[in-house]
Amino acid sequence: MWAQSTVALVCALLASPTLGRHEEYNEDLVLRPLPDGKLLARFAFTTLLAGAVPRAPASLEDEDISQHYTLFPLALGQILREYAVTELHLSLNAGKWDYDRWGYPEEPGVGTGAELWAWMGDGASSSIDARWKGTQNALAGLFCASLGAMDNQRTTSPTRAFPPAGQLPRLHSPHRHALRHATLPAEHVCTENLTPFLKLLPCPARAGAAALLDPHRVFDADWHGLGMHVRWRAGVGIELSLTVQAVFDPVRGARDGKRDWSLRSIFDRGIPRACPVATTSQVRVDLPPADSGFELSPEPSRIEHGQAIFDIMDTTQDLDVAMKWPQEPKFAYRALPPTIDTSTPLTTSAAFDLHHNPRIPFSFLRTLKGASQDQGTLALTVRNHDSTLPLDVLYLETMPWHVEFYLHTMRTTCDAIPCDALSNLTYTPPVPHTSPALLQAMLTIPPHATLRLTLEARKAFLRYTEHPPDAQRGWDLPPAVLIPISPLHTSQSQPQSQTDKAEIERGWGGRRRVYTPVLLVDLATPDFSMPYNVIIMSCTLVALIFGSIFNILTRRFALVKVVDSEPEEKESAEEVDAGAGAQ
Repeated sequence: MWAQSTVALVCALLASPTLGRHEEYNEDLVLRPLPDGKLLARFAFTTLLAGAVPRAPASLEDEDISQHYTLFPLALGQILREYAVTELHLSLNAGKWDYDRWGYPEEPGVGTGAELWAWMGDGASSSIDARWKGTQNALAGLFCASLGAMDNQRTTSPTRAFPPAGQLPRLHSPHRHALRHATLPAEHVCTENLTPFLKLLPCPARAGAAALLDPHRVFDADWHGLGMHVRWRAGVGIELSLTVQAVFDPVRGARDGKRDWSLRSIFDRGIPRACPVATTSQVRVDLPPADSGFELSPEPSRIEHGQAIFDIMDTTQDLDVAMKWPQEPKFAYRALPPTIDTSTPLTTSAAFDLHHNPRIPFSFLRTLKGASQDQGTLALTVRNHDSTLPLDVLYLETMPWHVEFYLHTMRTTCDAIPCDALSNLTYTPPVPHTSPALLQAMLTIPPHATLRLTLEARKAFLRYTEHPPDAQRGWDLPPAVLIPISPLHTSQSQPQSQTDKAEIERGWGGRRRVYTPVLLVDLATPDFSMPYNVIIMSCTLVALIFGSIFNILTRRFALVKVVDSEPEEKESAEEVDAGAGAQ
């Protein structure tokens, strides 16, 4: 009882206007039922430092002013100030996002593994690369991740694919802002990352939406990921968004095979109470069409733009949102249509799939072919589903130096016919053992056509010290990024969803990044068992030679006189014969 009173008193002091008038904290949980019976859950914890501006790089030589935070995490604020980071984005994901079945995610950064990119200003005593390395090491310690492995061999500057999500403050000429981007496709997210992630929240796992983040349930999802985004909004302040995104499968855990779900069935708990320091705390549920026969409980606070909104601040007891389909005996999996034809009118259920689970306007396939260990062919196939308009896609390829492109072998075909579909091509060749290759190009795909891009590649021969510990498994190549430039829908009469509005507010500008799956490349690998055989043979020879020489040097040789024992044997034999005759 005393501990609960102390926690309530501290939370009340933190929520007082005197201490927290310059900071604002909001919670948002989005639940979206997917057509394949799964459930998408996206947690967003946003903290706003009103009126704050990023630290100028030129001021790094001077002692920084004291920073006093009430809701903003101090550990992260110190990193941003220490290295003068203007904008920072980090994502840790496990699994492959299925765009064909799940559509666009709520958060765009769903590439497998770890992805880190930041915008930094020039003009400091230390270079941008040195501050970038320091930021990596600091975040690696903060989130218990292997971000320190993002060295120069994994760092690029793809400014066309990763524009600032916020605004960049103006610097004195000739200084400018620069982008640094790196990926670790083999990095996995686990409880070691979630625990320090929750410590950055004002109410970690005690109240509010964060109380649902049970590691046993989150990491049991079909796909899950963590995100951290920091940006500066001119006239508003510095905004921090901590996100958790996961795709759960209620059918897998249901005994009756239904897709019914609730907060307790998914997270094994409800929301006990609202976070005392939160300005807003809500749960938003995307509603299926009315003719699907669903039931939602309890009664939502309001319904806006096809979403049922539950205000956690108004609840007086545990909130357990549940959605059921009582008329559905068992969930039946159905195949999604292979294409989207925008020229035909949509039915109610099809409109639901397109609006609440928008299929991306194209499908894609990326492969690396080749039977040999020194040559290969990178192939990218993109299918435009629109039958009336062409599709412009920004294509980004970041390739480590050990897979080198032959740019003159690049070929593009549209429906197996050679076509000129490339434009605005920029290519930065790799430097062996130093930096990766960077390829950015604009792809124009005709209506209802399939574009195929092929590119020959050479696989480098690595030094034996450059191979990973599991060299026989191969190397993970980072995913490619595709950004559709053309609009998804041609109809302007369709109302804008709440998610689309949030994307515009976050500065995405209607552009959504699409990540391809990672690739596994097999490089020429030496026989690492040979050193073991050499060591065994060498040790055997050394043991034999050393043992022989040691015996020769340490053993003492002496002459032993052998006594003839034949006379004694004869005497003993005569005595035995004499005794036998006497008897």
